[in-house]
Amino acid sequence: MRHARVLYHLVRADFLERARRYSFLLTLGFAVYLAFCAGTGRIVLRLDDYRGVLNSAWLGSTMTLVGTAFLSIAGFYIVKGALLRDEQTRVGQILATTPMSRSFYTVAKAVSNCAVLASMMGVLAGAALLLQITGAEDPHIHLGTLLAPFVWVGLPAMAFTAALPVLFETLPLLRGGVGNVVYFFVWGIIFGVSIDNQFDDVTGFSVLARNMQAVLKRIDPTYKNGISLTLSTNGPPAHKVFLWSGVHWTPQVILHRLLWVVAALGIALLAALFFPRFDPARESWNWNRKSQAPKNGGVEELPVAPAPATLPVSAGHLTPIARSHGEMRFAHLVGSELRLMLKGRRWWWYVGAVGLLVAQLASPTAEARAGVLLAAWLWPVLLWSPMGSQESRHATQSLIFSSPRALYRQLPALWTAGVLVAFLTGGGVGLRLLLSSDWPALAAWATAALFIPSLALALGTWSGSSKFFEGLYTVWWYMGPLHHTPGLDFMGVTPQSPSTAWYLLAAAGLLAASYLGRRVRLGYA
Repeated sequence: MRHARVLYHLVRADFLERARRYSFLLTLGFAVYLAFCAGTGRIVLRLDDYRGVLNSAWLGSTMTLVGTAFLSIAGFYIVKGALLRDEQTRVGQILATTPMSRSFYTVAKAVSNCAVLASMMGVLAGAALLLQITGAEDPHIHLGTLLAPFVWVGLPAMAFTAALPVLFETLPLLRGGVGNVVYFFVWGIIFGVSIDNQFDDVTGFSVLARNMQAVLKRIDPTYKNGISLTLSTNGPPAHKVFLWSGVHWTPQVILHRLLWVVAALGIALLAALFFPRFDPARESWNWNRKSQAPKNGGVEELPVAPAPATLPVSAGHLTPIARSHGEMRFAHLVGSELRLMLKGRRWWWYVGAVGLLVAQLASPTAEARAGVLLAAWLWPVLLWSPMGSQESRHATQSLIFSSPRALYRQLPALWTAGVLVAFLTGGGVGLRLLLSSDWPALAAWATAALFIPSLALALGTWSGSSKFFEGLYTVWWYMGPLHHTPGLDFMGVTPQSPSTAWYLLAAAGLLAASYLGRRVRLGYA
């Protein structure tokens, strides 16, 4: 009983702390927007030319799939950082002095993460109920049928998604930006393997889809088993409807869904094996602390300061510091920002960047632009992601923001350094397009090189964190350039990509947002 009370208060305190953040409110707002898109047909679940009658079963299942598809990806980045926050705020050191075990702590963090994500699923459930009240084709509300997908599909998906950040934060390689990028591909592998082998995937898509397909197959034997959850209504809308009364939640179906909860508990307990319990001596990945460990049996020898000499006191004159032209050359400041970006990169990173550059020069132009360039501009994602948030992460705001004209010099220098990274890593394609005089393709390439660091700078300035860019850019890169989605292809690798001018305007808008965010941080607005 005592453990349950401690778990409750720990989860409650953690949940309330997160709920007071702007990022939590923004995510709730985006969940409301997703509900609006699903209600207005901008996000539609269709089975070839069919859709279901808008009743409790269809609205609840559709909204559940929208929520699990979004939150199983974005939710990871929303809740990741709980352990790091306890370490930075010194709360972890206080908890380490209590009898709390490592497994209890990691399970508590997973439950807290799940509570945050479950609250967002609750918003979608309320939206589904509101949609049926206001504009459904079947106004008869069956509350159990409407909420069942959220309970048996949504909550297990959120539990599994909530446990993964805890494991990532306890693993040395995955606790930082690398883990933020890797997670998206891990999610894709888990989802793809589940669908290909007809397992119950974490999002619950297969459970609901199989039931819908079986019902429609009995109604229309010519149905080809096609099903899709699209972000926009491309092409003609589904002009046929069929009645679907929902999944029959048998004990076997419920048991399969609860296995994801068991898997979440297993992941949280696995994380406890790697959790150092905020003990610096057990942080095996912190090589700097190991190398600086004191010798002589753990007793550090401190240098003895010499006795101060008696100096004659005389009236002095301080020579003013001579200011150079422009107080500091802009190129020197850009070079400093570029060195900060590259600081700490291992030799293999440079080998990979050079290898991708050589591949751009050696491959045919079409393959280099549509293939190698994609990898070349994913490789430096961890160089771009700290843009705008370095000061918050390293508590150097007082040093950077107190320098003369910090707003007008440091911010443009940081953005220029990010653009140089894009030009250098993707320079092979740019050079080939220039030599072949392919001006539209060159313009698209240059616009992408301006857009990527502008996005990183805006997100970092306003969020104070690097994980939002790491998550958003990876998903955008995957859905847009890699899968040749015209509306999301910011690199212009497909003929149907939007006009280069749109992304150029977007880059300018992101720069303006960065400027405004920095003014707010400096207290100018």
